[in-house]
Amino acid sequence: MSGFNDYMLPCLNKKLFGVECMGCGLQRSASLVVQGEFTDAFYMYPAIYTLILLLIVIVFNTFRKFKYSNKIITILVILNIVIIVTNFVSKLI
Repeated sequence: MSGFNDYMLPCLNKKLFGVECMGCGLQRSASLVVQGEFTDAFYMYPAIYTLILLLIVIVFNTFRKFKYSNKIITILVILNIVIIVTNFVSKLI
């Protein structure tokens, strides 16, 4: 899987300002999930699994509407925002 890692985009925020952005680690975390390194993926980017769940719900809802889908999506979006911001702040401290 090292070939996949050769095509990852660098973080422009980190290159310009020397500070990681809120998305830093997402690509590497997704790569780790694909490789089966689930624990490492979580430590790399804690929101990876809630983001995957959100993506699954949105795709499923696109093709087949289900009851309370808007509430579920809203809750998952809020949960992801909380996890991402918390992770970002913890990296700054």
